[in-house]
Amino acid sequence: MTRRLILLLFIASLLAFCAGTETAARVAPVRFEISYPAALDAGPITGRVFVIISRTDRVEPRLQAGSYQASVPFYGLDVTALTPGASAVIDGSTPGFPLASLADLPAGEYYVQALLNRYTKVRRKDGHEIEVHLDQWEGQQWNRSPGNLVSEVQRVRLDPAAGFNIQLTLSKKLPPVEIPPDTPWVRRVKIESRLLSDFWGRPIYLGATLLLPRGYDREPNRRYPAIYIQGHFGLNAPFGFTTEPPARPETEEQRRARLRVGSREPGHEFAKAWMSDDFPRMIAVTFQHPTPYYDDSYAVNSANNGPYGDALLTELIPYLEEKFRLAPRPDARLLTGGSTGGWESLALQIHHPKFFNGVWSLYPDPVDFRRYQMSNIYEDENAFELPRGDWARIIRPLSRDAEGQVTLTMREMSRLESVLGSHSRSGQQITAWDAAYGPVGSDGYPRPLWDPLTGRIDREVALYMRDNGYDLRYYLEKNWAKIGPDLAGKIHVYCGDMDNYYLNLAVYLMEDFLKVAESPRAEAVFEYGRPMKPHGWQPFTNAELVRLMAARVRRSAPELVSTAP
Repeated sequence: MTRRLILLLFIASLLAFCAGTETAARVAPVRFEISYPAALDAGPITGRVFVIISRTDRVEPRLQAGSYQASVPFYGLDVTALTPGASAVIDGSTPGFPLASLADLPAGEYYVQALLNRYTKVRRKDGHEIEVHLDQWEGQQWNRSPGNLVSEVQRVRLDPAAGFNIQLTLSKKLPPVEIPPDTPWVRRVKIESRLLSDFWGRPIYLGATLLLPRGYDREPNRRYPAIYIQGHFGLNAPFGFTTEPPARPETEEQRRARLRVGSREPGHEFAKAWMSDDFPRMIAVTFQHPTPYYDDSYAVNSANNGPYGDALLTELIPYLEEKFRLAPRPDARLLTGGSTGGWESLALQIHHPKFFNGVWSLYPDPVDFRRYQMSNIYEDENAFELPRGDWARIIRPLSRDAEGQVTLTMREMSRLESVLGSHSRSGQQITAWDAAYGPVGSDGYPRPLWDPLTGRIDREVALYMRDNGYDLRYYLEKNWAKIGPDLAGKIHVYCGDMDNYYLNLAVYLMEDFLKVAESPRAEAVFEYGRPMKPHGWQPFTNAELVRLMAARVRRSAPELVSTAP
């Protein structure tokens, strides 16, 4: 062997060694091992385990994660029958958001925390046996739910290039929710639903928070109209009512910023109007109806959620009418709500035209699925992108600011939800729609409208949603001859022209139909905040909204809204 050949072999060996060393560095293991002791829980536990990573501990990392508006990095993994002392391993292959992998973390000092979101095995009435997180009256908040296991916050140095293996012990259970106490003005109830418990095979509860009018306790024989306010889960008083003044007075800058969005007043200002001598005597009600998939049911019957619409109308409302002296008559029942609640209030009025006397819907979720955010789910192939020519692709946004800047894409939101939970168990918006509107999949979980990884739309699911009444504009048009006479003059919709979630686009399409509807004329009201009014816009204060509703009741039952004590 010549010296030249020996030298070449030596150089090749050295390069191979260096390359191997570099490769080893690139694939250095990055992992967290999460476990819990038998003293904390006897186990086994099925659920989803998370590791949350933050640069600050101003609040616990778990409370900084999961928001689609802003989130620190977190990573999620399903665990099945995890026993005490056994470890769940989150590593570089575990999906994360907003950084896809632990390997993408910049080297540095971090605060880390682990959490185990507990699932319960249920056997539904349809025969499917599935694992879901049963709400503990927190509104499907995985990072706050009572009984979930969490670790202490640890400060660690993480360097993916060097590798790391961090052990985290789940050491405590999150405490029960503290229910605000009743007051002379605000009362709360919680009842078991027979219909929902039968569907889920275990106790399921409905609740309500009521805001009582002036003089309620002094007139034990009087009955009142009800304003049913739809929206996300919450235990605070309707319309933000509070007798407590703010800790700091509102600055002029804050007031101007609030008025740029709309005319809604602070809760203590609303309270002054509600408690005044000349204010209409009505009872405002918010519902609590969390499902195993979201913080509320969308107030409709659903193949995945169960008969929530029936439960609200045949169990909860009759209970409230009896216990709190609500007038049990259609002209005394009114609806309002914003966003999710805007859709719910419209759906309740449209699907039950004789049961309610009018809806004032604010910036509702998509009411025409030809504008499901930005997609036409009946014609488009993909929810993430829109083809332009042979090669170009337009990325579909989910949200924007009032000036039009995109703040989140549909692909990003779907990825976030995939990290939060498999099988539509994210507790977030897209899978909430799948659960409320869509069919049951072969595995017993909601069949998604689109593939969460590719965005490909399932046309069968889209048509199921349409044909089962969840596309409200389609339902109105298809059934107008039958339901129109009971809806004329009852529909009022308000939306900003730059709604942050593009919800105004579907509202325009509903208005297009109701403007031309005949026999009878719809006499519907549509009003748009212009220019550049965002999600959350409404053209009146809450006190003015109540007066609008009272005026409608007064035309048929003036005695119900009299201000006389």
